Amino acid sequence: MALPAAELEAGASRPHPRPTIETLDAVALIVGIVVGAAIFETPALVAANSSGPWMMMAAWLLGGVVSFMGALCYAELASTYPHPGGDYHYLTKAYGERLAFLFAWARMSVIQTGSIALLAFIFGDYMSQLFLLGPVSSSIYAALAVVVLTALNVVGVRQSKESQKLLTAAQILGLVLLIAGGLFLAPAVGDVTGQAGAVTEGNSNTAFGLVMVFVLLTYGGWNEAAYISSELQGGRRAMFKVLTISIAIITALYVLFNLTLLRVMTMEQIGSSQAIGADLMRIVTGEAGAVLMSLLVSASALASTNAVILTGGRSAYAMGRDFPMFSWLGQWSAGGNTPRNALIAQGAVALALVGLGTFTRSGFKTMVDFTAPVFWFFFLLTAISLMLLRRREPNAIRPFRVPLYPVIPILFAATCAYLLYSSLAYTGFGAGVGVLVLLVGLILLAVQTRNGRRLTTPQ
Repeated sequence: MALPAAELEAGASRPHPRPTIETLDAVALIVGIVVGAAIFETPALVAANSSGPWMMMAAWLLGGVVSFMGALCYAELASTYPHPGGDYHYLTKAYGERLAFLFAWARMSVIQTGSIALLAFIFGDYMSQLFLLGPVSSSIYAALAVVVLTALNVVGVRQSKESQKLLTAAQILGLVLLIAGGLFLAPAVGDVTGQAGAVTEGNSNTAFGLVMVFVLLTYGGWNEAAYISSELQGGRRAMFKVLTISIAIITALYVLFNLTLLRVMTMEQIGSSQAIGADLMRIVTGEAGAVLMSLLVSASALASTNAVILTGGRSAYAMGRDFPMFSWLGQWSAGGNTPRNALIAQGAVALALVGLGTFTRSGFKTMVDFTAPVFWFFFLLTAISLMLLRRREPNAIRPFRVPLYPVIPILFAATCAYLLYSSLAYTGFGAGVGVLVLLVGLILLAVQTRNGRRLTTPQ
């Protein structure tokens, strides 16, 4: 039904997202999200479950390929349906408002806020290596990171994106220096062609499945680009360019870093390391390298936290625009060009999760368990939505189309399904809390729709 002219004029004058993010800004955002502290933890797990260096390197290359397949799917969705809600908007079109409500709730209360808290705990852990603030030092640093970076994003997207470029530059520079030092300064100890693996030959197939879980978790986060599609300059095809450049940079950094590890350390040393980055720096520069590594990982965690805060507020904003129960989240601040209320609410939930991590005394692991199953469930549904929307809206204008359709979307959806299974099979207490929070969303959905009440706000 058409809206009255007065309502159309009011909608036109209402503050809304403007194209203020350039390609370089978006690339810095995606690289900052993905190349976080995880790359300094997962190589040890990958090596410990690999049959040899070739298997280890093949896994990191395959992770880039799988991520690129996913990026192709997201490039079509984002260029066809540019919207600050990203995945939320695609789920709405494909499955309807009820499932979209659950996703928006899960993203605000579990997925995005859990990721913010997880990254903040990494920052806290490494800063505590430099300046210890007492028995809950990591939590204090984590809370400070959430508060300061949320405030920065509330002030305005311009200030946030400039900070993001600086943090990402420091993050990549540190990783590049680490790679260069290992490749050209440290003595070659490892043998990238002939080392024995950490598992028996009979278990290699099963181990490779575990390896890909760790690798793909390390590549995770590139899909956040969808949430800035309506603010990205350069037209609808710009998203494909942003995702392609970002994943190429990420894959190159990951492959070079693991080649560096294989040159300087044996597979056994890598697989048994508890802090692979610090161990590598000790070999390259001595004990002073531990301080440099703590600074590097802290910068990486800050860059990723800032990027996740920026994109997370956009989906909460979209939720507020669509659902009366959360209408206060759908206010766009024209002065800073940011969803101010959504950012503040997101920060408050993230702080609560920092408190949960403090209570369990295992902040990082608790947040991984908390977010993983819910994230991969909705990621799988988003992958399937591409195929549903292709069939349902065959005449929609698609500036970019996934090549080799439907093979690539099917392969990507199968990967998501496998990671959903793995996240349920290998997580603990935190996963149960995350699922319970998602169930709270079902209760809110029932309350909102009882007695025939409208679920969505007319647009």
